Amino acid sequence: MSLRMHCRLQLLSVAAMGALLLTGCATPIGVRRVSEQNVYRQLTASVVSVGEPSAASEQFLQRLALREYYRTQPAWTLATLRSGLGGPDEHGRLFVLAELSFLHAERSHDRSYHLAAALYAYAFLFPADPATAPDEYDPRLRMAVDLYNRAIANGLSSGRDDGEVDLSPRRLGLPFGTLDLASDPSRFTYGGYQLVHFVPLDDLEIRGMRNRYRTAGIGAALGAKIESPAQGTADKWIPKRAEVPVSAFVRFSDALAAVKLGTAHGVVEVYDADETPTVGIDGQHVPLEFDPSAALAYRLEGAPVWDFELAGFRRSDFRLAATESAQGLFMLNPYRRGRIPVVFVHGTASSPARWAEMANELMGDPAIARRYQLWFFIYNTGNPIALSSMRLREGMQAALRDVDPEGKDPALQQIVVIGHSQGGLLTKMTVVDSGTKFWDGISDVPFDQASLSPETRDLLRRSLFVQPLPPVKRVIFIATPHRGSFLAANFLGKIGRRLVSLPGTVTRATAELVTLRPLQAAQTALRPPTAIDNMNPKNNFVRTLAPLPIAPGVKANSIIPVKGDGPVEDGNDGVVEYKSAHIDGVESELVVRSSHSTQAVPQTIEEVRRILYEHAGLSAAAAAAE
Repeated sequence: MSLRMHCRLQLLSVAAMGALLLTGCATPIGVRRVSEQNVYRQLTASVVSVGEPSAASEQFLQRLALREYYRTQPAWTLATLRSGLGGPDEHGRLFVLAELSFLHAERSHDRSYHLAAALYAYAFLFPADPATAPDEYDPRLRMAVDLYNRAIANGLSSGRDDGEVDLSPRRLGLPFGTLDLASDPSRFTYGGYQLVHFVPLDDLEIRGMRNRYRTAGIGAALGAKIESPAQGTADKWIPKRAEVPVSAFVRFSDALAAVKLGTAHGVVEVYDADETPTVGIDGQHVPLEFDPSAALAYRLEGAPVWDFELAGFRRSDFRLAATESAQGLFMLNPYRRGRIPVVFVHGTASSPARWAEMANELMGDPAIARRYQLWFFIYNTGNPIALSSMRLREGMQAALRDVDPEGKDPALQQIVVIGHSQGGLLTKMTVVDSGTKFWDGISDVPFDQASLSPETRDLLRRSLFVQPLPPVKRVIFIATPHRGSFLAANFLGKIGRRLVSLPGTVTRATAELVTLRPLQAAQTALRPPTAIDNMNPKNNFVRTLAPLPIAPGVKANSIIPVKGDGPVEDGNDGVVEYKSAHIDGVESELVVRSSHSTQAVPQTIEEVRRILYEHAGLSAAAAAAE
């Protein structure tokens, strides 16, 4: 070796040694420090959450040297994994097959792999030997449930643009065989109505509500539309053609054997999770997946109830067909024995849809959802308040007679009525004894001596001679103009009353009443009273109602919005002054710094939650423990 070559080799050796010293931390195996969030994402990611295999599936593929094969030949890799079932790693292999089949289905749009994923996940979750079932701390447990739920919805998709899920009985293909799906659509019912048009809720994003409440469990969370009655008598208090929340569960027969033999059998079951919160599987009571928030938002998307707000104020004959047979009262869910009704009454130029945020928050609270049921009243808000309150009282009485004709449900004797704005005045009319006071403000002639047609006499008797409804034990007033609204007295009120067309019964009754007060005949004949007139602080109706005491035994609470940060006593919410909304004798009064539409304000909702806890005899600590 030449001297020059020898020197060159020495220099190369020194350089190599220097490089090794400079990179001494970059050993073949080692660690590097990253954020805790990055590590956690790597450990908890799954196909459902990030569209990539979980750590458990990645480990399995790496162990069997199949990672690159799955990337380039996914179908072959899945078949290879399936062929290895029966060995000591069978249970873990089922999870990997479920997740990787789901991922391949998403990428290839081959729904047969979705169905295979559901079958694999079912076999993993509910093995023949309970000793091999995943324990509650195994992260694969929740992943497998999510895979099953999403795979059922996607695998049974109709393939149409509307995303409907087809739950009809039929034979479906699997990558390794067939699935015979059985179902009885006549059993898909809700409150006695037939369920149709099932839509998955997992791919719906909610807008307009702060929180999405979801009950975790097994089954595909779906929204469905109710159609014609499926039984002899359907629950008429559920709005017609409403979209309702259900959970679809496919019960597989011996899932592991079906995977190995290639012949699977499943039965579709549909549940109203509010009525049936769990499903029995191999002796276990497994919670059902339920997404009431998404179902409520789905129900309100493009619903005609929004059109009712202005049309229902202006036109007394404007009705929603969905609630026409229920006298304006309807229920969010079918009647549940043992749950206290909370009746919501909206305000002027509004609708029950404005209670959605509060309803979502209350029903998202398990302690309240188990103890209460939500009822809503819809009415034409331009009509005289006495007429609207009559329909509220009669609607509640009709509902009680219908759902509990023998009066055996004690919960129905603890009703809470919550009214916003004008709705608060209707609410008060359920808990006062007016005697003859409203009539005395109209005429000096005794009612039984007044010359009136039978129709007018009946209408006036039912609307003006008010007695408390015994089942109502609590009322909550929200932004209620007990002494009237200043807007009703200014130019806006004048414009508003001119927009209202009143029912023929009211105009005919007014014409007859003119004869009892001849000195005011001209004025009265020109303008029958609208709700705007009734809320004028100088109007005889509101001046008569304001001092009427709430019936003994009824508790009342006030929530009063006030804008700005000035003195409460001098404030208002833009529609109602504090001095008008404040009344003595209530159990509690909360002032909320907000505008008039305070139903969706967190402080208002939390106050209603607190009151409902108290009404049910439930402490906040006990509610939190549930």
